[in-house]
Amino acid sequence: MNKVSTIAEEIKKIPDGASIIIGGFAGVGSPLKCIEELVRQGQKDLTILSEVSTMPGGNFDLAPLFKNGQVKKFIGAHIGTSPELLEQYAKGNLEVELYPMGTWIEKLRAGGAGLGGILTPTGVGTLIEEGKQKINLDGKDYLLETALTADFAIIKGYQGDPIGNISYRGVSINCNKVAATAGKYTIAEVNEIVEMDVIEPIRVGTPSVFVNAVVQGNPLDVQHKIYNEQWNSIGILKHK
Repeated sequence: MNKVSTIAEEIKKIPDGASIIIGGFAGVGSPLKCIEELVRQGQKDLTILSEVSTMPGGNFDLAPLFKNGQVKKFIGAHIGTSPELLEQYAKGNLEVELYPMGTWIEKLRAGGAGLGGILTPTGVGTLIEEGKQKINLDGKDYLLETALTADFAIIKGYQGDPIGNISYRGVSINCNKVAATAGKYTIAEVNEIVEMDVIEPIRVGTPSVFVNAVVQGNPLDVQHKIYNEQWNSIGILKHK
């Protein structure tokens, strides 16, 4: 089965009110072209699940979705890097659900594995435990955290083949590998769409069984240029 598709066609499948896991970490390993198309098509009342809201300084990655008011709820681990998200939250236009970073990714992993949730000691004795079931095992308290899943997952890989095997490059794998398993319908944006025999089995980070569509994103050289310009513009990384 050939899973290669177009970004416009795949994003069109996302209805208003959908929940979407979007891969990446502070902009790194983010499916930028799919996000751009989601902004262009204008789906609204979205629930976005992402580990960190945007790259520091905003105006990149998920930021346009918040700026446009397309997101009604954000579920993640960090929001301080996104002025656009903070503005919508301050206005009362956005609900935010935060978890410790390790807890967030494990909730996602549990969802992808078909589990009901996880037990974690993180947050015991803090505000995080409010409203959650506490379980004592062998004299130690744990919080029961329920699993996270979503209607869609949009991930970013390096290479993808026609049946949906995905490889990753460097740290851009971050939460993409886990995110792919927790969406009911997973769209993989890649730098290169390659033939079946190009990705070595040991390099497959996400097997085809978890992927519904493969779409062409920015080529690697274009991606490098975009990130270099972005980091330079906010004064964090000076790259010549």
